[in-house]
Amino acid sequence: MALYGGAVFGPLATKWFQVLQRRINLPSAQRTVIGRVAADQLLFAPTMIGVFLSSMSVLEGGSPSEKLERSYWPALKANWTVWPFLQLVNFALVPLQFRVLTVNVLNIGWNCFLSLLNNVGPQDVPVVA
Repeated sequence: MALYGGAVFGPLATKWFQVLQRRINLPSAQRTVIGRVAADQLLFAPTMIGVFLSSMSVLEGGSPSEKLERSYWPALKANWTVWPFLQLVNFALVPLQFRVLTVNVLNIGWNCFLSLLNNVGPQDVPVVA
């Protein structure tokens, strides 16, 4: 987990937030925040969930395709129940230089959920719609 967070997620999230800051600037502050959240949830989140599940499977000596088939959609649905609101607050209130830190603090709970999903599978995780 630490290897994934330090070597994969941290650097990618830092670059991603910089790209969003530079590229998504709409006519109003509210639209800009919504545009950034939409891009984050429709591009970055689905990609990073796939990267997380695949890399965990490789590190465990398993099959990434089986892991993705079993856990990707439940993880993405769970992501969309939690992260849009958190990212809305993050993009609206947190300065760029602290956004990755904010996400990393929130990721403590999210990574616990992903680890549970990764280890037991979606059928055994409660409250996944």
